[in-house]
Amino acid sequence: MSRVVTVGEIMMRVATPGHARFQQAMPGSVHATFAGAEASIAASLAYLGVDAAFVTALPDHVIADACVADLRSLGVETQHLLRTSEGRLGIYFLEHGANQRGGNVIYDRDGSAMAITPASAYDWEAIFDGCEWFVISGITPAISRNASEVALCAVQEAQKRGIKVVCDMNYRTKLWRWEPPLSARELATRTMRELLRHVSLFVGGINDATAMLGIEFNGDLKALAKQIVAEFPHLTHAAFTLRDGSTSAAQCFSGALYEAATDTLHSAPAYTITQVIDRLGAGDAFTAGLVFSFLQHSNAPTAISFATAAGCLAHSIEGDYNYSTRAEIEAVMHGDGGGRVSR
Repeated sequence: MSRVVTVGEIMMRVATPGHARFQQAMPGSVHATFAGAEASIAASLAYLGVDAAFVTALPDHVIADACVADLRSLGVETQHLLRTSEGRLGIYFLEHGANQRGGNVIYDRDGSAMAITPASAYDWEAIFDGCEWFVISGITPAISRNASEVALCAVQEAQKRGIKVVCDMNYRTKLWRWEPPLSARELATRTMRELLRHVSLFVGGINDATAMLGIEFNGDLKALAKQIVAEFPHLTHAAFTLRDGSTSAAQCFSGALYEAATDTLHSAPAYTITQVIDRLGAGDAFTAGLVFSFLQHSNAPTAISFATAAGCLAHSIEGDYNYSTRAEIEAVMHGDGGGRVSR
């Protein structure tokens, strides 16, 4: 199977136990793991048996060593990951939501190695050798001006080599603040419109499209997809995660994929999730499922069904990484989602 490369920042994720609030948990015990959109996508793909490589910049210390070891334990290739003497490991703090209280994320990533390491430090020729798909998210250019330049350089380097480029939009209003006095939306729109000129597959929620691209949504998803593709002619597909949550613990999750060549919007079945264990990383699992399906040369209806089932299962797993096998995803995809014990 062909190689997939992802580029982005990986951080330490520090979560409160259970559904405790920050003030309840600290001082006290918290749960530390590693997370990041592009790293999560690479981990999901590796878990599905794909030759997946993750590229970032990390400080040269033992905590970052543990981060690299964690990725390698999942089968993710890290040989082109940079270790730097400057910059730090980014952190995000997570408080899970419960019932009508939403979750909360606090970022602490200013001055991270990924935020300050220039695009010229990466060996793009070696990174993209044998690569068929490249994945980046809208989180990376939101980190800093430098990270935005790295993201744009990466998609340009991939495109000129004929590599298919995926962008998972992931609008994070708390991050887009590196060019005041521009608002988060203004900065995101300007930056992502430039980046999407080089992208083959758009992935995002409806809010991602409206917030980051300045496109109005009138309730017609196909019309939204057609407008996105019309404004960015290099796009061949536009995929959407669709979520309707009555509470933090109860979600309805689905997906849709617009195929420009046939002018068709393919929709996946909606999954009712009544016990969300951890919703972070579900969109990454969805994106990984799409890329995996396209690597398998699946048709569009199969691809969106597989991606949506992968995103559904990610809600049942603690942490950002989706530890779901292909067989498990396909079982849910084919209607075996009753949660029975396998024995």
